[in-house]
Amino acid sequence: MTFKPKALVKALMLCGALSSPVVLGHGSPVEYITLESSLESTGASMFFDQDAQQVHINKGEVHIRATVGERQAEVNGKIIDLMAPIKVENGQVLVDSQFANEVLQNQLLQTFAVSAGVHPMDPLSADEIALASQVVRQSAHYKDNLRFTEILLAEQDKARVWDWTFGGNQTFQRLANFTVLDGKQVIEGTVDLGSKTVTRWEPIEGAHGMVILDDMVTVQKVIENSPAYAQALAKRDIHDVSKVIATPLTVGYFEEADGLKQEQRLLKVVSYLNVGDGNFWAHPIEGLVAVVDLETESVLKIEDDGVIPVPLTPRPYDGRDLKEKALVKPLIVSEPQGPNYSMNGNMVHWQNWDFHLKLDSRVGLVLSTLTYNDGGTKRKVMYEGSLGGMIVPYGDPDTGWYFKAYLDSGDYGMGVLTSPLELGSDVPTNARLFPATVADSNGEPYTIPNAIAIFERYAGPEYKHYKMKGDSRNESRARRELVVRWISTIGNYDYMFDWVLLANGTIKLDVGASGIEAVKGVNARTMHDATAKEDTRYGTLIDHNIVGTTHQHIYNFRLDLDVDGEQNSLMEIDPVVAKNTAGGPRKSVMTTNERIVPNEQEAIQKFDPSTIRLMTNTNKENRMGNPVSYQVIPFAGGTHPIAKGALFSPDEWLYKRVNFMDKQIWVTQYNPEERFPEGKYPNQAKTDTGLKAYTDDNQSIQNEDNVLWMTTGATHIARAEEWPMMPTEYVHAMLKPWNFFDQTPTLNLPKETPHQH
Repeated sequence: MTFKPKALVKALMLCGALSSPVVLGHGSPVEYITLESSLESTGASMFFDQDAQQVHINKGEVHIRATVGERQAEVNGKIIDLMAPIKVENGQVLVDSQFANEVLQNQLLQTFAVSAGVHPMDPLSADEIALASQVVRQSAHYKDNLRFTEILLAEQDKARVWDWTFGGNQTFQRLANFTVLDGKQVIEGTVDLGSKTVTRWEPIEGAHGMVILDDMVTVQKVIENSPAYAQALAKRDIHDVSKVIATPLTVGYFEEADGLKQEQRLLKVVSYLNVGDGNFWAHPIEGLVAVVDLETESVLKIEDDGVIPVPLTPRPYDGRDLKEKALVKPLIVSEPQGPNYSMNGNMVHWQNWDFHLKLDSRVGLVLSTLTYNDGGTKRKVMYEGSLGGMIVPYGDPDTGWYFKAYLDSGDYGMGVLTSPLELGSDVPTNARLFPATVADSNGEPYTIPNAIAIFERYAGPEYKHYKMKGDSRNESRARRELVVRWISTIGNYDYMFDWVLLANGTIKLDVGASGIEAVKGVNARTMHDATAKEDTRYGTLIDHNIVGTTHQHIYNFRLDLDVDGEQNSLMEIDPVVAKNTAGGPRKSVMTTNERIVPNEQEAIQKFDPSTIRLMTNTNKENRMGNPVSYQVIPFAGGTHPIAKGALFSPDEWLYKRVNFMDKQIWVTQYNPEERFPEGKYPNQAKTDTGLKAYTDDNQSIQNEDNVLWMTTGATHIARAEEWPMMPTEYVHAMLKPWNFFDQTPTLNLPKETPHQH
């Protein structure tokens, strides 16, 4: 687990001022400085394509492309003159001292639309976070030891937000909800930012809060100062504890079968050895676990399964050990007339879509008030959509593994662990990058640069038909997709979340997993060794003395769909084979059975891709009289085997705490307090306070304001090709219009010709 941000510039962008060489440009003396220095105070991000010798710069909706040696630059498709050409000397990109003003200043004034008013769902600004923290500090409740786990905008009234979205004259209070830790005591509260007062202070009994940066620092300090841990390391011939990297992990809950008490605030520590190759994950100190008490800041106990030699062979994951690099010619994505989308504050408009965008410190990317303009009529599709939660359970029962079931969002906060995006690698060069501001454990705002990306991409033909008879001609149209991307790095894994909008009304949810697998040290070097069969009982031998253990990545999305309005139902359509009773030579026919699911309990189900599940509005019809709907598709393809359910027996401890992982479709009646499928406080929780608790009252979901909870994911059986760096593996889910429109909604797309590019 690390909070260290990625580098924002390529390695060749070296720090420090140059000696300011002076040359002639446009007949006048020009002072050259580094490109990094020129952009330092602008907040712009940049990428240098060394092969193409081109610089790409992003600032909000402004995209600049300039080629080394040329005196012109392309700014949002418009060519402008530069005072002097860009050049490269001694591995550094140099520009004239007025470069930033030339390419950015005037363009920013022209292209940024300033919102006339704050959107009711805009996230808290840095000033609002600082104010909320200050109000708490000045209140009678405050203690010096309080640590913040979140400061977020309080939930707004849904009906009033929709009314505002459609032009209603509504006003909204800006309230900040916060959660703090007083030792192990979790406390929730609310600050009225208008009156600058704490209006709620509510201790939450029996809950453990999120793991925060302070806890991670504590863990590293505790094990470095523990004689018992040093003794266990010495048994493994490790005598320099400063080279040991501690990974703090949640302990789960096993009703004291693991010897731990639920009321204690604990973390388990598994460790890795830093051998200097940049990849400590490849050197696990196997069979050794320290249980750290965060309250006493001490090692509660050491669990030692015996010595397994630490794999010491260097395994850098960045290619530093490879002498030759692949020869890859540049691929340039150009938008000569600028992007097809526009932004107004946090609102995004593209084609017929309009939606609000923000980053949440726990669940990350949130899209809300999503509407589709259908021939001039603005239609509701989704009030709010986001990751609800996720879990990564492992199947190995050994001492260092049995407790591993990471609730990354609920235990650690995936929004806080957002990974800044880099142009040209994380996202294409036509992407626009945007920062996000969250609160740290001291309640202070900090800004994550390049936290969210938006870009448009070609995605194949939207449709095609070649007319062969008569006046033969081709009728095809290009499919464009708008992608909103966010990446969170949770220890060894990097999770990529894409919300993809299509002009035809489809919404795709693509989740990619990359990074470095969590591996286990073993005695076997190859599968021919005597211990290989037992060593690989719970995984795959992917390197000498290293097993990639079998596990799952399971994601649940909270989707508050309002298909043409808030009153929706879950409809099931099952294709069936029936006996032919209508005559003719056929023995059987294909038909369908339809039904409306009446309540929350009956909605809970595993998904069969051959069936059709719809969130439908029976109060609205298309022109043929069919109810308007959106199809729910939890599994729309993937590169790993799908996780059809949790790979555990029904009596497994984890089932008592987390039920969402085993069923792909859940529908609950809307309740603004029901936000997370694993419950609000899953860390060391005894029971499931999420979807199982939400559905216990078995409310009606027929013609109600409902929330769809869609679970997707993969079972990860390791393979050698994923080591030491895992190529991104995707799972895909989808929401598709089903009789929502009267006809093909993209018939008005223009036919593109090559010269348009």
